[in-house]
Amino acid sequence: MGYPQIEHHGAKDGVTGSCHQLDMNVTTSLLVDCGLFQGDDASIPSGEGGSRLPIDFPLDTIKALVVTHVHIDHVGRIPYLLAAGFEGPILCSEASAKLLPIVLEDAFKLSFSRDQQRIERYIDIVESRLVALPYQHWFTLVDTDELNARIRLQRAGHIIGSAYVEIDLDYPQAGESKRIVFSGDLGAPHAPFLMPPQSPERADILVLESTYGDRLHEDRQTRRQRLEAVIEQALQDQGTVLIPAFSIGRTQELLYELEEIIHTRSVGANSLANMLPSETVPASVGASSLAKSNSTEQPPLSTETRAAPIPPLPAGERAGVRGREAMPENGITSESAGVRGKEASPAISNDAEQPPLPQRERAGERGQKTAQNETPLAESHSPDQSTTNWPKLPIILDSPLASRFTAAYRELKPFWNQEARDRVQSGRRPLAFEQLITIDSHSDHQRIVNHLTQTARPAIVIAGGGMCSGGRIVNYLKAMLGDKRHNVLFVGYQAKGTPGHAIQTYGPKGGYVNLDGKSFDIRAGISSIGGYSAHADQNGLVDFVTGMQQWPTEIRVVHGEQKAKQALAAQLRKQYEQLKRPLDMIG
Repeated sequence: MGYPQIEHHGAKDGVTGSCHQLDMNVTTSLLVDCGLFQGDDASIPSGEGGSRLPIDFPLDTIKALVVTHVHIDHVGRIPYLLAAGFEGPILCSEASAKLLPIVLEDAFKLSFSRDQQRIERYIDIVESRLVALPYQHWFTLVDTDELNARIRLQRAGHIIGSAYVEIDLDYPQAGESKRIVFSGDLGAPHAPFLMPPQSPERADILVLESTYGDRLHEDRQTRRQRLEAVIEQALQDQGTVLIPAFSIGRTQELLYELEEIIHTRSVGANSLANMLPSETVPASVGASSLAKSNSTEQPPLSTETRAAPIPPLPAGERAGVRGREAMPENGITSESAGVRGKEASPAISNDAEQPPLPQRERAGERGQKTAQNETPLAESHSPDQSTTNWPKLPIILDSPLASRFTAAYRELKPFWNQEARDRVQSGRRPLAFEQLITIDSHSDHQRIVNHLTQTARPAIVIAGGGMCSGGRIVNYLKAMLGDKRHNVLFVGYQAKGTPGHAIQTYGPKGGYVNLDGKSFDIRAGISSIGGYSAHADQNGLVDFVTGMQQWPTEIRVVHGEQKAKQALAAQLRKQYEQLKRPLDMIG
């Protein structure tokens, strides 16, 4: 029997553009993901820069599309798929069904039109096609005398709603059956919000991602300490820390971790202050330590320590401070962008301008200086300017799309893990704390960029555009990369050919990067924390396989650069050889 067969339409030799077709028989197939190509993957090999956006494979046998999760490199070509004539259902998890229309609205704006009526018609079509599947629920896709096909989604622990896909195929006439598993993107253990993935019981064929197949991550406690230390050091430079972040998943995890750091610092400072008699403060403690208190009363800056008065944050139409809103909370190559003469990769933005959030999602207008939840940037350092005053440090989220996803995350608390739910029960707001300032409108965004560039004051900016190929992070980078007071902190994967990869590679060497066709020298500090990857590392990927009761006899390694794929394949072969188990490794 010649079936099942698997065709790869993306992410076979790279880390973006995930799209795999499972041919179940001559007339029936299933498409798993349909993602956007980014960086070097975005051009057709030997195609002189030709685009890989169009759907270049026939659709006549595809009965359904199943979405593993809603990252753009897994769903970004769905608008093109629909335009090419695909009329089948779109299967995904319940949480992904809530998030996917937001992602596809943005993708449609970037690819086709910003006409609101066209967008609404398109989203109506998408929503009418969605079939939300609970985890662990078998869904029958085909039931005929020749073929019975059913699928099941299981938690993948990558982002909220992410899933790996189990597909059972029975061929009654041939008396044969197969189970195929597509891993999608598997998450790292102990990720904020998420329950970790569990291995499937068995698989005959496994299509396995390998993004970090050649490395190991730091544990969560270590990475949080590094995050805190890197930001602390960066802020001593009296500048802004820029964090390029993907709008969904990474942004929310960062907010969660930053809230924990702020909470821990605040509690520690309050406990210390309560332990000390007010009239006998040891010299070793000093005002700078006590300034970390959560009190709104701060010692005034002396004329000796304050270089110049710092004006308040520019007023904005919708730069609300979250936290008190009336809402329920509960290797270097010539192809790289850093080589002179090469233009930056085509802009691929996850963060096109979005409609404003509903009023209830915003805490108020910046510029209302009497607001109790105001977080003036002037107070983000303690009086001696030597220690970061975390409880007063503004965390600026500048991405309309990320703001929408963060609001959606808050509504998806049933899918949070127990630790996150416990924080809410204790009265904390992991995604809506006082120091969080959200920027919606483009005019507010431009004012913030200008203000931080001119003042170089301490702040943390999380801006949309995870690989710096587009989105609001690009404007910050253009304005601040040339100033050594600022720092760029990478917490996510940077694909080759993207500006993010060029900055990460060339920045520590005093190089430059091309952004929108112009060269920008890199004088800002550049740091990376790999432990914040939402992908499983080599151990996690191997454990996913070896945790099965019945190991697959065929593994197709995809979604990784060649080095990562080879390293993971070698480690898997080693495991199989030790137990003398048969393995056909592809990829």
